Amino acid sequence: MTTYGYVRVSTAEQTDGSSLADQERVIRGCAMMRGTDEVTIFSDPDVSGYSIPLAERPAGGRMMAVLRRGDVLIVSKMDRIFRNGADAMTCAQKFRHLGIGLIICSMGYEPVTESATGKMFFGMLALVAEFERDCIMERTADGRRGKKAKGGHVGGAAPYGYQVSGDGKAAMLVEYLPEQKIIRLIGDLYKLGLGPTAIARRLLDDGLTNREGKPFAKMTIQRILGRVQMGEAA
Repeated sequence: MTTYGYVRVSTAEQTDGSSLADQERVIRGCAMMRGTDEVTIFSDPDVSGYSIPLAERPAGGRMMAVLRRGDVLIVSKMDRIFRNGADAMTCAQKFRHLGIGLIICSMGYEPVTESATGKMFFGMLALVAEFERDCIMERTADGRRGKKAKGGHVGGAAPYGYQVSGDGKAAMLVEYLPEQKIIRLIGDLYKLGLGPTAIARRLLDDGLTNREGKPFAKMTIQRILGRVQMGEAA
């Protein structure tokens, strides 16, 4: 059995107990409490823990290549090794499957992958991972709604009456005048008392077709009328 330690710090994390030296001191102290002075330290200075997975970090990758069943890995805190709750859950389960003991000093001196504390640890990680996923989904949805409200394009085909201008995050919806004229005509025909089916027939008689050059479907007319009415209500 070999005992390893892993330390990491980003450029901004150099004080308040996060320095490499502080982490190593905690790790060696934990190892001594377990009766060993032999600890091989892998160090990743100036490496972001949020954006770079453990196996893709310079020292993290080397460490993962040498870890074997029965070995023990010690870290000072969860955020030194994992990116987030979901990453922690995945990596910790992998360590447990490989028979590698993972000790997180801030949670005690016993491997969370082996001890009774592990049940609490994995339960906690599951809740954290679920919370993070929900937060990401909420932020994504809020961002899309905010961009759409400002006239931004959030992906997919542009709605009838509009074209996409720009690419990526800068993509915006701009009015396409030929289609806007047809939308106004549909609105005027509806005000005259024509229903979706009658409007579709009238457009076909006038030689007006959809983007694909086909007759307007009843459902398409209904969607356009819904947008027109929402615009009038606004």
